[in-house]
Amino acid sequence: MSKKRMFFKIPLFLLLILFTNDLFAKKAAIIIDFDTQKTLFEVNANTLNFPASLTKIMTLYIIFDYLDKNKLSLKTKMKVSNVATSRSPSKLYLEAGTFITVENAIMALIIKSANDVATVVAEHISGTERKFAKLMTNYALKIGMKKTTFKNASGLPNRAQLTTARDISILSYNLISNFPEKYKLFKTEKFVWKGKTYKTHNRLMQSYKGADGIKTGYINDSGFQLAFSAVRNDKRLIGVYFGGDTGKQRDQSFS
Repeated sequence: MSKKRMFFKIPLFLLLILFTNDLFAKKAAIIIDFDTQKTLFEVNANTLNFPASLTKIMTLYIIFDYLDKNKLSLKTKMKVSNVATSRSPSKLYLEAGTFITVENAIMALIIKSANDVATVVAEHISGTERKFAKLMTNYALKIGMKKTTFKNASGLPNRAQLTTARDISILSYNLISNFPEKYKLFKTEKFVWKGKTYKTHNRLMQSYKGADGIKTGYINDSGFQLAFSAVRNDKRLIGVYFGGDTGKQRDQSFS
């Protein structure tokens, strides 16, 4: 099968999904070619949506940048606050006053999508999550995410926290491009914390040939979401899908 035929079956299936449902504003998709950054397919790609846990891609982006600038190390210990422990699941159920290393925090965000850990990171870097959200938005603007505003580090519901499918594809591209070695962590499928093994929420990591990341998300107002990257025959595509009615439908959009 040719490269073109192999990859262009994906947007056709997305098209079928999107247009056989009522097209609400939250439903959106985009696929870009990593090498050329050209858009291969889009539906509502510039429509504002709630990012849900795709927000954590930016939280991880900042961690990676701080590691590269020696502002953090993998062994840096971050203290857990009462505010962090109050975050709703998904989370590690951290205890106030304890510590988590940056290394474990990265894996908890990638694998478990832990909301309490996201707050720990935000408070360690910026003092408060509100200040960290402003830092996130500044990072977003610098890499060309023109329609994104962050209000927290996790993606928990906030009516003012908004992005677009296109902006998330830009974020995904920049993370892969700027931190290629750290991006390899997104291929990890398991994470052990205090004797308990957590498995990735990204089911396509097991089922889709060439898949190597990056993040799933869900809140009630956004539906099931996915930022996804795969490589076949030395060709990488990045896809973003917002507004799945179920996790299965979201995953099938790239199968």
